[in-house]
Amino acid sequence: MLWACILLPQLALDTVQRGRDDANSPLVLIGGPAQRRVLQAVNAAAADLGLRAGQTLTAARALADGFTCVEADPARIDEVQQLLAAWAYRFSAQVSLHYPRALLLEVGSSLQLFGPWTSFEARLRTELQELGLRHRIVLASNPVAARMLVNGHDGLALTCAEQTRAALANMPLDRVGLPADAAQALSRMGLRRLGEVMALPRDALAKRFAAPVQLHLDQLFGQRALGLDFYQPPDRFESRLELNFDVESHQALLFPLRRLINDLAAFLAGRDCGVQRFELHLEHVEGPDTVLKVGLLAAEREATMLFELARGRLEPLRIPAPVRNVRLLAADLPAFVPQHRALFDPRSQQAQPWEQLRERLRARLGDEAVMGLRAEADHRPEHAWQASEQGAAGSLAVAPGSRPGWLLPQALALPEGGLQWLGQAERIESGWWDGGDVRRDYYRIETREGLRGWAYRDLAQPGPLWLQGWFA
Repeated sequence: MLWACILLPQLALDTVQRGRDDANSPLVLIGGPAQRRVLQAVNAAAADLGLRAGQTLTAARALADGFTCVEADPARIDEVQQLLAAWAYRFSAQVSLHYPRALLLEVGSSLQLFGPWTSFEARLRTELQELGLRHRIVLASNPVAARMLVNGHDGLALTCAEQTRAALANMPLDRVGLPADAAQALSRMGLRRLGEVMALPRDALAKRFAAPVQLHLDQLFGQRALGLDFYQPPDRFESRLELNFDVESHQALLFPLRRLINDLAAFLAGRDCGVQRFELHLEHVEGPDTVLKVGLLAAEREATMLFELARGRLEPLRIPAPVRNVRLLAADLPAFVPQHRALFDPRSQQAQPWEQLRERLRARLGDEAVMGLRAEADHRPEHAWQASEQGAAGSLAVAPGSRPGWLLPQALALPEGGLQWLGQAERIESGWWDGGDVRRDYYRIETREGLRGWAYRDLAQPGPLWLQGWFA
């Protein structure tokens, strides 16, 4: 087995910053008691002002001005960790959040599916960057070793137990997860590296130190297994972003909306499912939430498409009051069936599948503006085609090309000059039971421009040729 550890060294700060669209403005994360507020983390722009983690807030304000202070939110940090576990579940069935700010996943059984580790690692890093999370990654032969090695390495790949033991032997004692008192005692003995400790007699270590120290060393070198609780994805997705300021325009809501949709897409990919309905809750300072419901005719999970659909529903909406928070809820998560594509798809890169175009039109124009057609058991063309909801099944199957795809609202008189007649006439006599009796001979015709139509002569009232529809 091979275990990858993804360490998120700035998870608390990244959790705050990924919800803000001003990434280049100075931002600090503060904590501690009210009498002595301390900077816990700073972003790059704040560091350029001379601010550092560990400074008191008073000293930071004396040193610089114009930076934003934000409190760390443990609940939001836990929510992001759960999202990461759902994302990693796409790559491995054994995903664990055993260590804080770190993700463990067994990848040895995934290499045949996702390629060699170099390309697999590159894919992990790319997707983590898209999620807005800084990270370090190490591959080792057991999960405890991977977690401790990532304290001092990034990009290290150890594919066997011998390589893992050799790398562990060079690790400083304060980086391998030993209890603080044990690490200090070993340091006072003149030991600096883990390899020097492992060279000592095992019985002597057992007499001098408590049992958990020896247990941790055994787990580091793979001599004993660490019991891990593996992640199980939930049956619904729910995420909430606090804006920390009042928003009154649709444009200002697009950034948090995109972040929530990207998180939803990562969750769906991890569960290997799609979403057919989700709700966007705009939480106001006062009054009930404004709920925006987005429904699709088929399950989808592509972030770009879901964002465009939500955006199309959001922009026509009148926001009744300033928005303070945004929450996304998705409970309808059916199985996702990817669209079948040919190996050499003749469509251009800009062309969209019909399903995606249909959903975009519904989002922009409304559900009632985009309808389907169904065939009814009636020979009269004006009664045979009926409008229906997209995806609704008709009561009659129609052979492709037997009837025109575009039926005119009213038949138009057609001059016969320059027409080419295609095939024999088709007679339709029907409708005597409801007062709409028709007796017609239908013909397929072609105009000088190459357009093919469907025209008839009324046998009850002889007259001109009437055009009733066009073939695609």
